[in-house]
Amino acid sequence: MSGANRIAGAGRLTPARTARFTFDGKSYEALEGDTVASALLANGVHLVGRSFKYHRPRGILSAGAEEPNALIDVERDAARKQPNVRATVQEVFDGATISSQNRWPSLAFDVGGINNLLSPFFAAGFYYKTFMWPKAAWEKFYEPRIRAAAGLGVAPTQADTDHYTNRFAHCDVLVVGAGVAGLSAALAAAETGARVILCDEQPEVGGALHYDKSVKIDGQDGFAWAQATAARLAAMDNVTVLTRTTAFGYYAQNFVVLAERVTEHLARPDRKLPRERMWQVRAKRVVLATGAIERHMVFANNDRPGVMLASAARTYLNHFGVAVGKKVGVYTANDSAYEAAFDLHRAGVRIAAIVDNRAKPGEGVLAEARSLGIEVLTGHSVIDTKGHRRVNSMTIARNGGGGKRTIAIDALIMSAGWTPSVHLFSQSRGKVAYNAETGQFLPGTYAQDCLSVGACNGTNGLQATVEEALAAGELMARATGSKAGGKVEIRAENAFEWTGGMAGAAEGAGANDNVKAFIDFQNDVCAKDIRLAVREGMHSIEHIKRFTTNGMATDQGKLSNIHGLAIAAETLGRDIPKVGLTTFRAPYTPVTYGTIINHSRGELFDPTRKTPMHAWEEAHGAVFEDVGQWKRAWYYPRAGETMHEAVSRECKTVRDVAGVFDASTLGKIEVVGPDAAEFLNLMYTNAWDTLKPGRCRYGIMLREDGYVYDDGVVGRIAEDRFHVTTTTGGAPRVMNHMEDYLQTEFPHLKVWLTSTTEQWAVIAVQGPKAREIIAPLVEGIDISNEAFPHMSVREGKICGVPTRLFRMSFTGETGFEVNVPADYGQAVWEAIWARAEPMGACAYGTETMHVLRAEKGYIIVGQDTDGTVTPFDAGVGWAVSKKKTDFVGIRGLKRPDLVAEGRKQLVGLKTKDPTVVLEEGAHIVADPNQPIPMKMLGHVTSSYWSSNCGHSIALALVAGGQARMGQTLYVPMPDRTIAVEVTDMVFIDKEGARLNG
Repeated sequence: MSGANRIAGAGRLTPARTARFTFDGKSYEALEGDTVASALLANGVHLVGRSFKYHRPRGILSAGAEEPNALIDVERDAARKQPNVRATVQEVFDGATISSQNRWPSLAFDVGGINNLLSPFFAAGFYYKTFMWPKAAWEKFYEPRIRAAAGLGVAPTQADTDHYTNRFAHCDVLVVGAGVAGLSAALAAAETGARVILCDEQPEVGGALHYDKSVKIDGQDGFAWAQATAARLAAMDNVTVLTRTTAFGYYAQNFVVLAERVTEHLARPDRKLPRERMWQVRAKRVVLATGAIERHMVFANNDRPGVMLASAARTYLNHFGVAVGKKVGVYTANDSAYEAAFDLHRAGVRIAAIVDNRAKPGEGVLAEARSLGIEVLTGHSVIDTKGHRRVNSMTIARNGGGGKRTIAIDALIMSAGWTPSVHLFSQSRGKVAYNAETGQFLPGTYAQDCLSVGACNGTNGLQATVEEALAAGELMARATGSKAGGKVEIRAENAFEWTGGMAGAAEGAGANDNVKAFIDFQNDVCAKDIRLAVREGMHSIEHIKRFTTNGMATDQGKLSNIHGLAIAAETLGRDIPKVGLTTFRAPYTPVTYGTIINHSRGELFDPTRKTPMHAWEEAHGAVFEDVGQWKRAWYYPRAGETMHEAVSRECKTVRDVAGVFDASTLGKIEVVGPDAAEFLNLMYTNAWDTLKPGRCRYGIMLREDGYVYDDGVVGRIAEDRFHVTTTTGGAPRVMNHMEDYLQTEFPHLKVWLTSTTEQWAVIAVQGPKAREIIAPLVEGIDISNEAFPHMSVREGKICGVPTRLFRMSFTGETGFEVNVPADYGQAVWEAIWARAEPMGACAYGTETMHVLRAEKGYIIVGQDTDGTVTPFDAGVGWAVSKKKTDFVGIRGLKRPDLVAEGRKQLVGLKTKDPTVVLEEGAHIVADPNQPIPMKMLGHVTSSYWSSNCGHSIALALVAGGQARMGQTLYVPMPDRTIAVEVTDMVFIDKEGARLNG
């Protein structure tokens, strides 16, 4: 047998299959299937960690994901380390290197233990007071030490060599939890033909059947029934069974995120397999069968190693074959702890005594205890424990005082009752309701298409749980339209029905501020801390939570919330529901960054989007820049050219001859429907119902507050169809903005929105010879100036390919934007280039595009605007309709501060020294000799050297800019002060003759 505390014949593990691991450098043997916790207990190791704040010795408290103490570091090799893993969840694998955390120099002797002696100075909320005084001490003294002490485990220093994956899945019914309730619900749903996903965080299904051997289902052992049922489900084509998979977040519209641990339990995993996999599941219906979590008893020194939950002791015995001690004490306010005592007793473990806080436990368990010869002390409490690295005695007393007695023990198991696990229900935005009869918060008002069944729903009784789950599974499946199959019947029975329970401090927790009766083991929160928070004026449970840190961080109140709430309610003199319940936030249990990031790292950290012409651009020497997720041609240098020289050449060529530009990244949205024009009237500042088919218009989109949100040219293809363009970076948010208003504010409008950004390749041909370049390639469209004036759109063909041809310009030159299906983008580009190159035209990039548009005073939203700029500030107030009575942002534009004099306005700047190019973002002042801090008038938004103008140009937001025309302002820089003249924004062709050529 592996470990001195293994009991022959107990548990479900196979003795012949062993694994070796080390804990803090010492080698131990485990059985295959052990968790680190069960393996350590089998080897007599109870001290596994130190507490966060006081550095008190801590042992294993639970057997599941609720474990607050046994947080370990798991290492396969130097590059494969993971801190803060729960020992109760991590399965042992051969060769595992396990280390304890939050101690120095060793677990047995931790210098940080001095904090326990200094605990009076670390009362709840001490950080709010201590770190406020003296003020200068924060940066020099407090902060460095707090940062050094923060956290528990140590983050890995080397890059993770494993890989992680992500999977999207849809199903009719998602069942979370594979205990009796979850298996029953999944089976009922699956039999209807519905697509079902069943997930559970444990390696094997069964939930409470891991420890409860008294359960019989359909005449067989409960755990065996669970495995058979899981196998039956897994064999069905419409069912996916996921073990080692935690549902950690429940979001809108039945979107549930799961974390699957694929190879964490394997000694030598196939490196082709992911370490973990994230499932993003969209379910039509969800059944929550998440069970309940056993609460601990709150009494003095209840955190010593060897003190644990009764259900945990029962799990270690019945599933892992490990006795948690040889002489075990039991402290309870619930009948379930008796069953743990009975199982231990029958396995040969001596039960020192069962101490029951209640005066009248269930008669059935009392009779069984008497028949087994176990001493039961009703109406008594454990008021203290002794022991350092492991508990060695418990002190008990009769409730109300008197009759003290000390009993030697080597383990103490406890149960204050069961808390329904409503975390995921709460995350779904469901509202819990308090059941005064059972003292539990239960699912109340549902916000999504889900149902809770079994213990998480407060259902008591095994058969009642089965029937509730079967009905829910079938109901949810039928609601999705599944019609096959009939009713499933399951018969279940167990030895006892559990009754009783308490919340809050038991006798022995005391009002004495020196007594440490722990509520939250992970954050070192005691009963006295909750009382202190109330005395300090914290009356909201959310304030109490933050003042004491109770239920914060990864614990999320699994063990601590109800106890803390009950003590707060008692201290405040209020009923529990009136104090309220804190919010359970995702993730339910910690999730690794690897799982969340999965593929998105290294070259895949951010998706790279390339236009259809990317390969051609790359082959022709383009230098690329990242614009959002797009790779865009920045400039095309020739041999020996610097960027400045290449851009200057491109700018001159476009103005003198022509240029070809890849504009495919522009956002494109198809707005279609009989109310399309009315919808655009509401979304943009200018009018669209007056725009004729075949014509285009520049549009400004605002936020509700009146500030510029995006801009672009919109072409009317037909009476009921518009082709909307947006900025490259704005495409997703504009689509979301439109869809949001359509669904929430204007749902009566018959309009359909479709993102077509990637469907169209866009080739901009700009310059005096633009028409000459494309004319022979265009079919079915008269592109003469008279038939196809500036700001027009026509549909036809180019190079035999369907096209939407726009007559528009972002350079101020005669321009055409050729839209063709993306698959034909490069072919059409090459045909246009074959015409353009012999004429002396060039391909140009985004930097040249920026210079050319600045020469014409065309703005770029996000560069020349900063979220506080109105259309009037940006010099495009002409695009705001004076006739429309409503559009998004119209009320914002009327705010007094948005029409006040002196607002920052976009203007042009010329440097007095024409060779000086200003820095973008540089501040502007009226008097460079004023004292520091200077009064800033604004800042430079765009600045370039213009080879076409022969001098530098800039755009800037300047307070009262329009009234400052001709004034000299100054731009203070570290090495000099630059004088600038305020000018009009248009530097070339103010009359627009070139645009309409």
